[in-house]
Amino acid sequence: MTAYLDLIMFAALMATILLGFPVAFSIAGVAVLFAYLGWMLGVMDISLMGALSQRAFGVLSNEVLIAIPLFVLMGAILEKSRIAEELLDTMGRLFGRLNGGLGISVVLVGALLAASTGIVGATVVAMGMIALPTMLRSGYDPRVAAGIVCTAGTLGQIIPPSTLLIILADVMSNAYQQAQYEQGKFSVEALSVGQFFAAALVPGLVLVVLYLVYIVVRGLLRPQDMPAALSGMTRPTRQEVIGAVVPPVLLIVAVLGAILGGIATPTEAASVGAIGALLMAGLRAGAPARIIAIGAFALILLGILSGLHPVRLQRNDLDGFDLAAGAFYALLTVGGAVAVLFALRSGLRKRILHEAVTSTTTMTAMIFATMLAAGVFSLVFIGLGGEERVAHILENMPGGPTGALIFSMLFIFVLGFFLDFVEISVIVLPLVTPSLIVMGHDPIWLGILIAINLQTSFLTPPFGFSLFYLRGAAPAEVTTRHIYQGVIPFIFLQAVGVILVWMLPGLATWLPSAIF
Repeated sequence: MTAYLDLIMFAALMATILLGFPVAFSIAGVAVLFAYLGWMLGVMDISLMGALSQRAFGVLSNEVLIAIPLFVLMGAILEKSRIAEELLDTMGRLFGRLNGGLGISVVLVGALLAASTGIVGATVVAMGMIALPTMLRSGYDPRVAAGIVCTAGTLGQIIPPSTLLIILADVMSNAYQQAQYEQGKFSVEALSVGQFFAAALVPGLVLVVLYLVYIVVRGLLRPQDMPAALSGMTRPTRQEVIGAVVPPVLLIVAVLGAILGGIATPTEAASVGAIGALLMAGLRAGAPARIIAIGAFALILLGILSGLHPVRLQRNDLDGFDLAAGAFYALLTVGGAVAVLFALRSGLRKRILHEAVTSTTTMTAMIFATMLAAGVFSLVFIGLGGEERVAHILENMPGGPTGALIFSMLFIFVLGFFLDFVEISVIVLPLVTPSLIVMGHDPIWLGILIAINLQTSFLTPPFGFSLFYLRGAAPAEVTTRHIYQGVIPFIFLQAVGVILVWMLPGLATWLPSAIF
């Protein structure tokens, strides 16, 4: 029995989570219990637990992970200010007169919201409350409508900026460095969040195209499943379309453009996104449009000019031009700060920011609590010999590196039926990815394959999170069975996406290699 204590520990964790205990407490509790059990049985050196403080400090001081609450705040502000609702309504009226047109609009809006918010739960709930009733009134099959809404909402996991990609970048970078040490390389390279954002962009768009092709083909072959909305839907004007689409697109360009262009780190870009979302929310909440516009222009101009000609006022060798530029930058900063203050006042009056901050704090606490608990779990698992067992299994898998990768992908897929992406990312991936990288798999390509696989975990019954989000927001006529049946075709499309990235590695590796 003591020889298999690591496997028993993993099974105990699965059982504890399925019993409904809070995830972070389940992970940490099982780890502590098995640490002392292993110590009592003489199969674990309990002094290994002395590294816990270093692991916790490493998580909390990780500059990459600081971007998570900022991106979550950006998405929460956009969701609470109902910018997503306006976008859904406008796009629905734009495409609604086509067979499958409402489905097309939901996927396109899902992609835009994914690139501007990155929050799966908020996107699924918003579309479940707004788009799903409209689709049902138009005669859509409840299974098709539920499947489209669930799947479009999960695009926030693969299209950057994504919480999954930030966590995955940190995990894969650590695994890559560990693999280099094992290969005898002591001048190691690290991987950045920007590389994973760039790598996920094309595969994310490929998934969007796959969804759209499926909807269009099904609309042609089975028009009764997705009829055109012919009544009660006025076509939006060009001004309405521009007003709904341009602000989120500008925010996307500002955030992703700053990261991919090398202008800002992900954390800095996330703060830019949060300020941009705040200004957009303030405008919708009644802040003076002229002040918000001038402030936004001042901040954009400040970012461009300070990048082209940085000025450090603490230096004593500045000439007159530098001093004038510094004064102008200060003036632009004041203009931007005034706009932010007006946006804050309007957001607080309408209680947009109260709800956004509460949502951000809750989600951030959940993610970091899980990561801290996972650090305890992985430490005990390693102490019980689990890391050597995993490496041995992968090395002796039939088919060599390819067989090991297939096994790992299937294992992650099955875990997705029961565990959340955060738990899989911080518990399972640090155990399997170093061995896979040592076998010769490109870490960025491997990370994107795993990301698409983890995205699927949101759709797989019985515990897919998107299914539960939609179940809570869907009308009474949409049953749980409808939701489960509706996502099955899209799970197969996810598998097609994995196969395409597997067979065509350039989909994931071309853009990061070109940029970085």
